[in-house]
Amino acid sequence: MGQQEKVATSLAGAVSEGISASLASVDAELERRYPGDPGTRQPVHTVYVPGNLYDAGTLRSWGDQALKMLDEHAPNAGVFAEVLGLDPSLADAVHDRVRAKLEREPVEDLRVDFEDGYTGPAAEEDAYAARAARLVAASYRDGTAAPYTGIRMKCFEAPVRERAIRTLDVFLTGLMENGGLPDGLVLTLPKVTYCEQVTAMVRLVEAFEKAHGLPGGRIGFEIQIETSQSILGADGTATVARMIDAAEGRATGLHYGTFDYSACLGVSAAYQASDHPAADHAKAVMQVAAAGTGVRVSDGSTNVLPVGSTEKVHDAWRLHYGLTRRALARAYFQGWDMHPGHLPTRYAAVFTYYREGFEQAAARLAAYANQVTGGDVADEPASAKALASYLLRGVQCGALDAAEVAGLSGLTQADLEGFAAPRRGDLTASAR
Repeated sequence: MGQQEKVATSLAGAVSEGISASLASVDAELERRYPGDPGTRQPVHTVYVPGNLYDAGTLRSWGDQALKMLDEHAPNAGVFAEVLGLDPSLADAVHDRVRAKLEREPVEDLRVDFEDGYTGPAAEEDAYAARAARLVAASYRDGTAAPYTGIRMKCFEAPVRERAIRTLDVFLTGLMENGGLPDGLVLTLPKVTYCEQVTAMVRLVEAFEKAHGLPGGRIGFEIQIETSQSILGADGTATVARMIDAAEGRATGLHYGTFDYSACLGVSAAYQASDHPAADHAKAVMQVAAAGTGVRVSDGSTNVLPVGSTEKVHDAWRLHYGLTRRALARAYFQGWDMHPGHLPTRYAAVFTYYREGFEQAAARLAAYANQVTGGDVADEPASAKALASYLLRGVQCGALDAAEVAGLSGLTQADLEGFAAPRRGDLTASAR
């Protein structure tokens, strides 16, 4: 515009200073409560394996079983695409990437289960928890671990509270004795009903950190949403929002428990599913409560297993694929998988979701970054954030290659991360 023109104002500088001073506490509260997404990779699923059945070959076994099911029930890309209703133009790319994923990294997030899935003798839980620690530590040393690994302990209700605390202590102590806590460590606290249970978990891991001289806040945990009280409290408030606050910055995720939550509301077993209206309501409340906090939301699972005849396997695959695509459209980027046969359709759904839209997303983000106008979509900072997050998630899970995204968008990984996690205030700017 050339030389800047002098403009007239009416308010003294003290007015602006006074307003800023009055909002200082709000500014601090925004930073504390709503730091935004941590920018780290979010796994596309969590696999639960009973603590007494987990061993060094578990992950490879799941991958091999999934590959065997593909060979038996969908031996080529055409059959796989026909079963799931994939666009034929995506069939080869999705099929090849699913197979490669199952060979390279069949499980992204593993939870060794000492709660509902644990089927070992009660008297042997100490031994199984100690063994789990040794196996997890060894898997990180030899490079065979899933990117994220941890345990689900029992809940903090009175009958099993002492057992929950002891199992967590045994497991964490075992990790410390075998090289320390791995970066991908994840702990899950199930069946949370009251905020005080979350506070108790904070005090527990805080005590462990102090006992081992670990930095404060080193240990985080997921909160499993499986009871009606965790969504709506007796006082009418959204309890899950208060639980995030009670975690004092340690909450990493909110995981929806399809079957416990449904049963809590009286939903008949035949209708318990992740697309039931009761499930949609719970997850919507979770999503709003977690927005901006850095706490991620995970969908639940289906208990319809792909077993038996090819016809039954295909039916189960179509159901699982459809539920996963439905969840992705609703911004639930993670879910649970209960059987090796769920892995092919988990990755098929995820990879299709990213591959079918990445060219358009890359083009829109490139136009926004280069301030190109005249297109049929008017993007703004919030749209750029969503587009960049979409592309980053696709690369992280293996649906997309970083090179093909860079080739279409002209943006580096650092550029994408910058758009996906803008500094506070950037989303309210009128233009970049």
